[in-house]
Amino acid sequence: MRMTSTESEVMSSTATLERAPHIDASEGESLLQIDPAVFAQNFTLEPFLIRHRLHDHPLFQLERLLKLSQTLPASCIEYNAGQIPMSIEHEQTPMNGLSPEETIRRIAECKSWLVLKYVERDPEYAALLNQCLGEVRKYSEAIAPGMCNGQAFIFITSPGSVTPYHIDPEHNFLLQIRGGKRVHLYDGRVKSLLTEENLEHFYSDRGRNIPFQPEFDQHSWVNDLHSGDGLHFPVTYPHWVQNLDEVSISFSITFRTPDLDRRRAMYQIHDGLRRMGMSPSPVGAHLLRDGFLFNGYRVLRKLKLAGK
Repeated sequence: MRMTSTESEVMSSTATLERAPHIDASEGESLLQIDPAVFAQNFTLEPFLIRHRLHDHPLFQLERLLKLSQTLPASCIEYNAGQIPMSIEHEQTPMNGLSPEETIRRIAECKSWLVLKYVERDPEYAALLNQCLGEVRKYSEAIAPGMCNGQAFIFITSPGSVTPYHIDPEHNFLLQIRGGKRVHLYDGRVKSLLTEENLEHFYSDRGRNIPFQPEFDQHSWVNDLHSGDGLHFPVTYPHWVQNLDEVSISFSITFRTPDLDRRRAMYQIHDGLRRMGMSPSPVGAHLLRDGFLFNGYRVLRKLKLAGK
């Protein structure tokens, strides 16, 4: 049975997830191994583990990733020093003093964190992303229909590097390719942990990093991912990640659905209302009011676009 928001509020200790079984070579050509019952129970609500076959795929060899980094625009490459606190403002994150190419070549010792964004710009990575998402779609459509805007990200990080506490806007499966990392994932249904103001700030493009308090740990899952493991991150569930003692390569496959576009719009609307001195009720608390506001937002957006 799916956990309700009320039930989520009383989760009082750090939890670990049941490991997914290893893929057997006789299971055909699927890249992912997904338990349909586990997916149906948990997708969009709680994290769960899957398995994948990508751990020795040639697209994730360092030389191929170096070539990819040389073809992507600079805006698609983000990197910084990796020895940082788990809670830090994005603009305070220090650079590592290297170029992206040097960072990748020296990743074993340069204590850095690097992500290649929107790698589906490259046809080979686009084909791999589409195959993976096609396998996810078989299970996701019944729960969150309308898969669209598939995007992929590749994280290349030094031993011990930290990805600070933050939230993301997409449905996400993180596939661990090489090395290992410890993922601390927090229950986004707990209102004291992820506030309406946090979400308004995030959806209004004012930063993905959010404040952390030690008491949040009682509403968390902590799992070590190793080569061949995959983890589902529900939308905007806060998390931070620490690499283990080897170079880590991870492949994040993400997608959106129409309900997420509406969610983003509603939080932008509420952010505007709050800036006007109002105190809007939480998104979803009054469905009729939300519908009225969203339809008004759509009309104004269309008028604005028509006037350009």
